[in-house]
Amino acid sequence: MLKKNRKIIAIAGGVVIIILIVLISGRDKPVDKDLIVKVQRGPFKITVTTTGELEAKNSEKILGPDGLNEVGIWRTTIEDIIPDGSIVDSGQYVARLDQTEISNKIKDKETELEKLETQVIKTRIDTSIEMRAARDELINLKYALEERKIILEQSAYEPPATIRQAEINLEKAQRAYEQAVKNYQLKLDKNRANMQDVQASYFQAKRQLENLLKVREGFVVKAPKSGMLIYRRNWDGKKMGVGAQISTWDNIVATLPDLSKMISKTYINEIDISKVKTGQTAEISIDAFPHKKLTGIVAEVANIGEQIQGSNAKVFEVIIHVNEFDSILRPAMTTKNVILTKEFQNVLFLPIEAIHTEGKVSFVYKDNKKVEVATGESNENYIIIKEGLKEGDEVYISIPKDTDGWPIVHLNSSEPSQETKDRNSKSNG
Repeated sequence: MLKKNRKIIAIAGGVVIIILIVLISGRDKPVDKDLIVKVQRGPFKITVTTTGELEAKNSEKILGPDGLNEVGIWRTTIEDIIPDGSIVDSGQYVARLDQTEISNKIKDKETELEKLETQVIKTRIDTSIEMRAARDELINLKYALEERKIILEQSAYEPPATIRQAEINLEKAQRAYEQAVKNYQLKLDKNRANMQDVQASYFQAKRQLENLLKVREGFVVKAPKSGMLIYRRNWDGKKMGVGAQISTWDNIVATLPDLSKMISKTYINEIDISKVKTGQTAEISIDAFPHKKLTGIVAEVANIGEQIQGSNAKVFEVIIHVNEFDSILRPAMTTKNVILTKEFQNVLFLPIEAIHTEGKVSFVYKDNKKVEVATGESNENYIIIKEGLKEGDEVYISIPKDTDGWPIVHLNSSEPSQETKDRNSKSNG
């Protein structure tokens, strides 16, 4: 048993010694940190990548009460609203608005209407009494006139003075009656006008009350059609739920988006906006569903930039129409949009890191030389090589060690320049 344990210990010790030798020998071996890449040929895409948010291309607006300005209400608050994303049927309850202000107006108008109704009744009674008295006076004056006529007829055989007195009395009675007829007509016209004014005020107040009651009905908001309810966003991007306000000039409570046609709304910085044009294609991915790949077309590019809150940067709104329909797509989902701004079918290209510059000269490190290259357009990772290299050439992606003496080979020359030769000659001397 003891011999067996000694044998195991000896084997284990040998393994440890071997591992130590390997580690020490490996540590002494130099590590080559210089990475080599090959010049590639093929299609080359220039893109602008940006984050966006899905929205429905078209949506039905769920409006608050119609005619708020007509009843003198400029703002009202959402007191209750169903959850964002709820599926609703046509005519289903959506929200309730604060009715405090309009209810107070209704009470005031009801009180005013009661007073006007009382005034109408009073004016009608007063008018009836006054006109009855005027009619009675006319009848009495007419009887008096008839009596004067009879007296004049009976005085035919009286002395001239008596006859003359009877004539004067008849003329006075005639004039009094005629004046009373005119006064009666004036009173009638006046009372009619007063009655019309009072009734007009009454009917106006009644119409105003009816309008208030009709507007109040709209304070209980219902869906105009079936769909998914989406909270509207305020000017600062916040969703308008309970406590948000709507106004007479911005009377939207929520929206019912048409999910069959979606857009991605995004903002592009002022550096890249010149590359983006309408009609360009885009690849769209959804953060919530990374496996979903969609395509789109740039439909709108803003001409005027916007200030990012809390930053000096300017951005431009870009609208991308999504080509495909998918039932899982929902408004407000975050998208990654890769807009194809330019595409080349058969060009040479390298990683951008492989290109170095001295003054105005661009070059790569290759075969112990600095080889000048003419570059073209670039994307986020690669750059086009117009001249200086061919497909399959191997270059360093980073600066190698001890490159101070490496000559520069300029374009259209297989040998180092005379300036480089002189500099190298002085260095060797």
